[in-house]
Amino acid sequence: MADMELNCEGCAGCCLDWRPLAPDGVALDHERQGRFVPLDDAYNLVPLSSDEVRGFVRDGFGDAMTPRLFEAAERSVAVDGHDLAAVEGRPAFLVGLRTAPKPVAPFGTDASWLSACVFLDPETLQCRIHGGERYPDACARYPADNLALDAGTECERAEAAAGGDRLLDDDPEGADPLSGAGALGATVFAHPAPDRLEGRVERVVAGEPTPADRAEFVRRPRGTAGGAADAGMGLRRRRPWMVTCA
Repeated sequence: MADMELNCEGCAGCCLDWRPLAPDGVALDHERQGRFVPLDDAYNLVPLSSDEVRGFVRDGFGDAMTPRLFEAAERSVAVDGHDLAAVEGRPAFLVGLRTAPKPVAPFGTDASWLSACVFLDPETLQCRIHGGERYPDACARYPADNLALDAGTECERAEAAAGGDRLLDDDPEGADPLSGAGALGATVFAHPAPDRLEGRVERVVAGEPTPADRAEFVRRPRGTAGGAADAGMGLRRRRPWMVTCA
């Protein structure tokens, strides 16, 4: 894992939705480009691995997570009027950390209510679980993985919008990001029963999933051994729930 030098004080650009504060000329639509477009409007969703999902559920933080579904023109399955990106007819999805409105003042601005990660302290703009056992790998690897993929970072966007130096080191040496097929079963999963998502997809799109909707993607149902914890086992142990894409 790359160890990069960053200036994060007073920023938290990667932990909150600062689109309402962005000046003209600073584009923040990077998540909605390419073949697969998220159906929700969350900004900078943190994708979790199957082990991380299991850990949050075990520690009683199941409500801290939310699913992300994608729209696709091809290789899709229709649910609630949306063409969901799918693998072998199974809707593909991520599980990420939820956001919630918080009074925050990034980049030296006056405090305003913005959507922020559930674990962001709105006063210090620091992550409450940073460095702890539950700290997501995607956060620990940021922004090195983006740089390794030649993708933009929130550090650079914050510099362009508010000035200052945030990205003090642009060498992602040691970064080894998951992408493409490598992400299947690690952070990208597939739901085996599209019919169970009827009605739920519309609420996810509206940003109003219920606890039951979120549980549909992360829970370990009775009578099965499946769940996020098993998804990373790949084809060696294919499960009926959150099965690995193949």
